[in-house]
Amino acid sequence: MQSERRNERGGEKRFKRGYGRRFPPKPVELGKEYDVEVREVSKRGDGVARIQGLVTFIPNAKPGDRVRIRITKISRRFAEAEVVSSR
Repeated sequence: MQSERRNERGGEKRFKRGYGRRFPPKPVELGKEYDVEVREVSKRGDGVARIQGLVTFIPNAKPGDRVRIRITKISRRFAEAEVVSSR
């Protein structure tokens, strides 16, 4: 049986969604370059590659392209990158 928690005013403590949840460290670094293969196209038309599971959006890339990218933005669930060169 779970004990009832109370806040300092005596009321029941409410937990916000995601409270205490941590996002694991990202497998990429801002400004670093990676060699990837574009596998999909996003709804916006950007190429999509995954770097150790992290979704990476790449403008002006299409499925089947093997490109070298530079990470330009990292957020909680995805990264954005620019094409440095094609292979």
